Amino acid sequence: MALGIKVGDTYSFSKKVSNEDVFSFAEVSGDKNPLHLDDEYAKNTMFKGRIAHGMIGAGIISAAIGMGMPGVGTTYLSQDLKFKKAVRIDDTLTVELEVTEIKEKEKFDIATMTTICKNQDGEVVIEGVATVIPPRI
Repeated sequence: MALGIKVGDTYSFSKKVSNEDVFSFAEVSGDKNPLHLDDEYAKNTMFKGRIAHGMIGAGIISAAIGMGMPGVGTTYLSQDLKFKKAVRIDDTLTVELEVTEIKEKEKFDIATMTTICKNQDGEVVIEGVATVIPPRI
């Protein structure tokens, strides 16, 4: 069977990080750090205000991979993340993916992709590398 992707393919996906997203993530994950939830607490930190959980940005990378490229049916094997800059409430994040390698196996293939997440100002907030099993078509 053939893959729906090849080395050099790119994909991008954008999502605005809302206040509701931050509170929902805190409920789902149990991470209720006041840096993310409490304006009074957060204004006295190095960030001078609340920031989104870093893993919300990682989740947006996951959405780009699982719903965009390679798409539905993709299995995550690993994700390396480097958090470069804080994500603020109401930032719009854009994930940029690029397939850099595909290793063909007998029963499945393994794709490696760069994963870059930028805010609306073009600043890199997260960068990394994902390894996935893409669906075969």
